[in-house]
Amino acid sequence: MATDFVKTFVQMCNYLQEPRHVARFQNFCGVRGTFPDKATKPESGQSEPDCPGLRKRVQSSDVGNGAAGDAAAAPQVNGMQGDITAGPDGSSAAAAANVDTTRAKPLRRNSLTGDVGQEFLIHNKFLFYLFTFGTELGNEMFFIVFFPFLFWNIDALVSRRLIVVWAWNLFVGQSTKDMVRWSRPASPPVVKVEVFYNSEYSMPSTHAMTGTAIPFCLFMLTYGRWQYPFLFGFCVALSWSVLVCVSRVYMGMHSILEVITGFLYSLLILAFFQPILDKIDTFYMMGHYAPLAIIFSHVSLGLVAFSLDSWSTSRGDTAQALGTGVGAALATHVNYQLGLMLDPPLSSLPLTLPSLSTGLVVRSLLRFLIGVVVLLITRMVMKAMTIPFLCRLFGLPTDDVRRARQLMRVELPYRYIVYSVVGFSCVCVVPLLFRILNLA
Repeated sequence: MATDFVKTFVQMCNYLQEPRHVARFQNFCGVRGTFPDKATKPESGQSEPDCPGLRKRVQSSDVGNGAAGDAAAAPQVNGMQGDITAGPDGSSAAAAANVDTTRAKPLRRNSLTGDVGQEFLIHNKFLFYLFTFGTELGNEMFFIVFFPFLFWNIDALVSRRLIVVWAWNLFVGQSTKDMVRWSRPASPPVVKVEVFYNSEYSMPSTHAMTGTAIPFCLFMLTYGRWQYPFLFGFCVALSWSVLVCVSRVYMGMHSILEVITGFLYSLLILAFFQPILDKIDTFYMMGHYAPLAIIFSHVSLGLVAFSLDSWSTSRGDTAQALGTGVGAALATHVNYQLGLMLDPPLSSLPLTLPSLSTGLVVRSLLRFLIGVVVLLITRMVMKAMTIPFLCRLFGLPTDDVRRARQLMRVELPYRYIVYSVVGFSCVCVVPLLFRILNLA
């Protein structure tokens, strides 16, 4: 009985892992590839079978030879252009199909591998923009905007605890990827609508993990602390999570199995953190040896993540999240020791949103705009200073930043230094600036 169950479970997992399901979903949503009729091997000229179980990650050396889905004849500017594909009779294919078709390339190339992706056709622009928005909910720029806005304008306690969960969630997910070592869905048949993360392994989907952890942790931390209906909060969290998860299949970055695994894995991590998150936050604030413990634990985790496999963008993302966590945690400790914590007393709970007024909106926007500008400038300055410094320190040429950043001794300290400073600035420096400007 148990053997039959295991066999059925394995068969179901293999079925959900097949890239043809991703391709079918993309086709249903109006995404069409520009592949040849038959994918061929470069040397033999024979058709290449659809292999859902590939275990080889795309490396930077594969870019341009078809391994990353980059079969375009020549690099073109990323973005969308009107379709000029000719039909069999010489007329426009879009006109022949009587649909609004747009020729597009992935919106973001991988700046470290140089992968720009292959052209594809979009027949449903609404779904394209919807799922592009969904996938951006798991990208760096969203977090550099979302966490600060929440911290400065709504609830600092919730924001700093979310950062803890986000950093650990990303570390666990990315480390699992480098241990399992599953490839991205095969292309063809899958269309790579996004290529930025194509050099990473695929199982589990860390976008699905963060896209589940953040909204559900936000719901977990705010329900009862803030006054709103349970059903409203749950529906918002679930909608957020589903949008991010489905977007990863639409983008051709993950199989259905990898997205489901990421969703469930994230819920498991949340279940682990739920009873101890308050203790972690209290230790960060009051622990006598908290700064040493924070630095040691996060740096150790970064070394573990970097030692699991060869270079990929996942290593940098892991160090980036851990660096942000270090900076935010150290700033939390400094704020508490200096008496700068602004958490509302327990007697004031549950909190309610203040009524909107022109003054409130203006102050919130000013805090947000000034703060984000400070963070972006901080990040830009730290990047410009850190990479050349590390290259000189280790005797590396400074004219090839791409190659330098693929080395652990450059990428790890670079990410830690830059994003720990950004995290510290967000939680400590920017709020002090608001006090000076009378915007607190």
